[in-house]
Amino acid sequence: MKTSIKNKAIWLIAYPIIFGNLAQTLITITDTAFLGRLSNIALGASMIAGIYYYVFATLAWGFAIGLQIIIARRVGEGRFRRIGVIFEHGLVFVLLLSIILFFIQHLYTADILGAVIQSPNIYSAAMEYMDYRHYGIIFVCFNFLFRALYIGLANTKVISLTTFLMAVVNIFLDYVLIFGKWGFPEMGVGGAAIASVAAELAALIFFIIYTIAKLPLKKYSLFYFHKLEGWLMKAILRLAFPTMLQKLFSFGTWFIFFALVEHMGEESIAISGIIRSVYMLMLIPVHAFGATANTLTSRLIGEGKQNEIVPTILKIVGQGLLIVAPILLLSLILPHSVLSIYTDDIQLANASVPSLAILCFATISMTFGVPFFESISGTGNTTHALILEFIVLVAYTFSVWFFASYIGTKVEWVWTSEFTYGFLIGAMSYSYIRFARWKQKNI
Repeated sequence: MKTSIKNKAIWLIAYPIIFGNLAQTLITITDTAFLGRLSNIALGASMIAGIYYYVFATLAWGFAIGLQIIIARRVGEGRFRRIGVIFEHGLVFVLLLSIILFFIQHLYTADILGAVIQSPNIYSAAMEYMDYRHYGIIFVCFNFLFRALYIGLANTKVISLTTFLMAVVNIFLDYVLIFGKWGFPEMGVGGAAIASVAAELAALIFFIIYTIAKLPLKKYSLFYFHKLEGWLMKAILRLAFPTMLQKLFSFGTWFIFFALVEHMGEESIAISGIIRSVYMLMLIPVHAFGATANTLTSRLIGEGKQNEIVPTILKIVGQGLLIVAPILLLSLILPHSVLSIYTDDIQLANASVPSLAILCFATISMTFGVPFFESISGTGNTTHALILEFIVLVAYTFSVWFFASYIGTKVEWVWTSEFTYGFLIGAMSYSYIRFARWKQKNI
């Protein structure tokens, strides 16, 4: 099997997305690194509150992926002027969605976290974090939309620029607001939340300015304020809704993971806060190549080259393994050096080493699984992708419950569930793309 897609074409799409994914991950890494030196309570609270926050944000992420698929398909078909129409429909939907999510978090967060978190100390710190953090939900929803536009166009350099901006804003404000430096108030966990919100707002402002200044607005018919087309909105939602549910289930299960770990004790949740941050760093290229597989699958279908999809994905997997390998080797050979980024507590670092080793092997399985899974959505069969991940998440949740609640001894056993997820999603997605009778969707 051969493909006309060259490695250079894969990297031109993937490497800016890697930097784009790094932006959001840098917020988590920075928060973890600073709060890990504040206290284990602050570290655990910000981690579980951050996951809770992104459970809501993933609805916008899922919608944006659906929009990205359609935009990439129009690029493959050469119908560039429809891109602006599609994007404007996305703007309307995301505005309504983000307002609804804001009010849900504003009104019900205390009750939801109170029902989930057992430790009074962690609950108090988590609420302090969310009191500020929920104001960023509108900004992050629109950021997902702009990322989808540029990924769908395979014009992703702007994502690198927003990454740099977000990193600078977040690191500076984390430093001065968490510890009260340079005349700023010492706000601890609340300071980390404000820094994250400011970083997301800065990225959104940059996206808007860059789009107006640099994109050929006439070519794509962007910001011409077209009349809303009911049939088009229905078509977008028909494609995007399964992806929205899929992301909601995925991150909802992730939230359940950390809720169960929190029940194991404050040290377990502190370890998991550090491990989650390292894991997110490992998965940056994995998800970038997954997004690349999604975009190229949709484009190849638009060009009538369905027979090139499987070899293209295999090439993407190979490139992903190439970039992930050095990160994994560093983590396996020098685990304490990696963990020292997040904590200066030797005992906590030592307790985190076994979980770190397990995640290295889980990342290998994800490097194979994620591109094949994302390619299913790229075909337009988002409902099939939802069903497939739901089945995998049932097995994953059972594994988490078994090791966290039934066994309940060592937190590293709970982290083996990530390998279970990666292996199952990879095996089932490969089988679907390779052997199932999926057909081209008219989207």
